Amino acid sequence: MKAGLEDIVAGESRICYIDGDRGILAYQGYNIHELATNSTFEETCHLLWFGRLPNRAELDDTSRKLASNRSIAAQVLDAIKRMPAKALPMEVLRSSVSMLSMYDPEAEDMSPEANLRKAVRLTAQTGTLVTAFHRIRNAKEPVAPRPDLSLAANFAYMLNGTEPNDTMTKALDIALILHADHEWNASTFAGRVTAATLSDIYSAVTSAIGALKGPLHGGANEAVMRMLMKIGEVSKVDAFVRDIFAQKQKIPGFGHRVYHTEDPRATHLRRMSKEACERAGQGKWFEMSARIEALVKSEKKLNPNVDFYSASTYHVIGMPIDLFTPFFAVSRMSGWTAHILEQYSNNRLIRPRAEYIGPAPDLKWVPVSQR
Repeated sequence: MKAGLEDIVAGESRICYIDGDRGILAYQGYNIHELATNSTFEETCHLLWFGRLPNRAELDDTSRKLASNRSIAAQVLDAIKRMPAKALPMEVLRSSVSMLSMYDPEAEDMSPEANLRKAVRLTAQTGTLVTAFHRIRNAKEPVAPRPDLSLAANFAYMLNGTEPNDTMTKALDIALILHADHEWNASTFAGRVTAATLSDIYSAVTSAIGALKGPLHGGANEAVMRMLMKIGEVSKVDAFVRDIFAQKQKIPGFGHRVYHTEDPRATHLRRMSKEACERAGQGKWFEMSARIEALVKSEKKLNPNVDFYSASTYHVIGMPIDLFTPFFAVSRMSGWTAHILEQYSNNRLIRPRAEYIGPAPDLKWVPVSQR
C-alpha cells in the first residue's frame, strides 16, 4: 500500500491521459498542446462531454447552450447577497453551487439526457456565481451575463463590468482549456465517489469543490502570488529563495505527484505570463518567477507546475488573488461533469478497503469502574 494512494489505479476512464515521465496530457486523445494552440474552451467542453471534437453545427449548438444557461435563479443571487462579505470565495462557491439544485426542476432526473443538460448549466453558471459574489462583496451590483460573449470573455465582463480586449479573452480562454481536466485528481475523484452512490450531479460537484478548496489541491497559485508580492523586486529573489532553502521549506508552485518532468500546462502558462506581464508594464512579476524557477530547478531539480506561472498571469490581467482557485473551478466544472457523466454511464459503488493498523481485534470490555 502507498500513502495517499500514490500511483494506484482506481478505475478506468477514457477522458484524460497523463504520462508523467514524458510530460504528456491529453483530453480524449488530443494533446493539450494541440488544444491550447488551436481550440476554444467551448470546443473543449464538447470534447470532454462527447468524446470527440464537434463539427460546426455541433459546436454552435454547444456554444449556444452554454451562453443561454449562464443566468442563475434569483433566489440563489439573493442568498449570495446575504452571505458575509468576508466569506472566502470558495466557501461561497461551494454553498451556492449546492443551492442551484433546489431551483432546478431536473435536479433529481437521473436520465443521461437530463444529466448532460445539468452539466451544461453547471459549467455555464459557475462563472456567474464567482463574479456575482466578488462584485457584491465590493458593494457593487452583479453584472448580468451576455449571451453574445464567449465563456472566457463573459467571465471578465461580469467581473469588471467592461468587455475585455482580445488579448485578455484569449489568455483566459487558454487558461480555461489548460485547467479543464486532469484525470483522477483529488477533486475529480471526490466527485466520482459521490456520483457512484447515485447521488445527484449537484451533490457530486459540491464534493469536488470541497476537495479543491484544500490548499494541497487548489490554492497553490494564490500562495505563489503572495510570495511574489512579499519578495517585491527581482533583486531580492536570490536571498529570499536561499533563505527558504535554508529553512527547509517548500516553494509553492513546484513539483507534482504525477509529472516527473515539466508539467505541459506550465509550458503554455510560462509564455502567457511573459506576454501578459510585459504588455501590462509589470514585467517584474515574470522576471521574478523566471529567476525563482532557475534557482529551484538548479538546487532542487523540481519543475514548475500549472500553478506557478498562472499566478502572475492572472494577477496582471486584474484577477483578485482569492479568485484564482474559484476561476480554476470555473474551468474544471467541465471536467468534473464529464467524469460524473462517465461514472453514471457504467456505475459501480466506489468502496475501497483500508489496511488496518490498530490493536489486535481481541480486546475484552471491562466495566468503567475497573479501567
